[in-house]
Amino acid sequence: MAKTKTTAYFCQSCGFESAKWMGQCPACHAWNTFVEEPVPAAVSSGRSGKGPTAGVVQWNTLGIEKKDASGKALGASVSRKGSGRALPLKEISVSGADRMSTGIQELDRVLGSGLVPGSLVLVGGDPGIGKSTLLLQVCRNLTSGPAPGGVRVLYVSGEESQQQIKLRANRMGVFGDSLLLLCETNLADVQEAIVRLKPQVVIIDSIQTMYNETVSSAPGSVSQVRETTGILLQLAKGLGVTILIVGHVTKEGAVAGPRVLEHMVDTVLYFEGDRHASYRILHGVKNRFGSTDEIGVFEMKEDGLREVANPSEFMLEGRPEGASGCVVACSMEGTRPILVEVQALTARSNLAYPRRTTDGADNNRVNLLLAVLERRLSLRLSDMDVYVNIAGGVRLREPALDLGIITAVISSFKDIVIDEKTLVFGEVGLSGEIRSVSQAPLRVKEARKLGFTTVILPRSCVKSVGDVEGIRLVGIRNVRDLAGALQ
Repeated sequence: MAKTKTTAYFCQSCGFESAKWMGQCPACHAWNTFVEEPVPAAVSSGRSGKGPTAGVVQWNTLGIEKKDASGKALGASVSRKGSGRALPLKEISVSGADRMSTGIQELDRVLGSGLVPGSLVLVGGDPGIGKSTLLLQVCRNLTSGPAPGGVRVLYVSGEESQQQIKLRANRMGVFGDSLLLLCETNLADVQEAIVRLKPQVVIIDSIQTMYNETVSSAPGSVSQVRETTGILLQLAKGLGVTILIVGHVTKEGAVAGPRVLEHMVDTVLYFEGDRHASYRILHGVKNRFGSTDEIGVFEMKEDGLREVANPSEFMLEGRPEGASGCVVACSMEGTRPILVEVQALTARSNLAYPRRTTDGADNNRVNLLLAVLERRLSLRLSDMDVYVNIAGGVRLREPALDLGIITAVISSFKDIVIDEKTLVFGEVGLSGEIRSVSQAPLRVKEARKLGFTTVILPRSCVKSVGDVEGIRLVGIRNVRDLAGALQ
């Protein structure tokens, strides 16, 4: 008789399954990520009539229904939004698919103008960063909004009790009567509550605490996270309910669990920032219904998170006066120009290999720019420690920051104090040329609004900007022109 396989090895990074342990994952090439987990004898998602399916919502092309182990229906089936029949595109109606505002403009900006009915949104972030606080504020806005009676919201918590959530909610203000709290980790009970209560929005806090009884592995494992998310995805698409799930992150900053989790959901948002500081930054890495370039800035207060309407002004608070190695640069995040302070420090090194440390900027890009300065301007940086920091805790990767980085390095190396009313932006090429960037007029307009009087930019962008009252434009072609402009 053939021996039944009861365990398998899963990659904790991408979810790849293997019959034996492997040192390197052949799918994502990560090392030492395979963990042995039990494998159920039957399909664990509950889509088959065989095996232990007690308390599991089963799907077909007609509807969903809850069945016991013998396959007997436990409740009336619920009509599904779609069917197995293929339809011509012109016959598909999008009525009722209007976006729902969360009442938080910064969050709506990142989502792409609000929540889409039937979508599955994943919110990741470090412990204590404010994920639960943000989503509870969304519940407050939805339940006490302009809609008659408010939007019906089901908040499912697997980490806190109802009393703990109530204490946190008391600090945030008044909540509507349409907010329902459920403290449960059993997925079957959560499914039953969603089908019975028919909420418009469901919040799962967190996905790592939910477990499916038909999957024998521990909660938070690859199998549990994958199967649980799959069933929540079917609920969202089948019932047209918007589901937001909270996900913990690993020490590398990625959402814990299999990589397939991010592929299954419609939107992936990351909530970042120093938990000991007041600012928080929300940005999207995946969005099927909007741009992934937008960011939202929040400030943590005693009564919850507050929106930062002008992030540029917020990022530039506390700038040093009369110090070298500091300059203000402009980066475009989606449709919003963000002004940030770029700091650089150069110091004579006593090490065989000088340090190159960056915070908020790409380390490889900084090394490239340092090589350009040494080759094109003959700056002796090979025996210098170089530190580059983007103040405010933001992480920016736009090439328009290149000019700000090399300006800060030149300022620190030559001990030149740059006027605090000067803004720079532009991309730097390997031959030292300053290349044009997009949205130059919008960047200059933001600089004028915040009181800047001089803008150093690529010469090719000067014509598109035109004359701006109160702003002196300094167009440069290469890094030599920049060195001359800083004298």
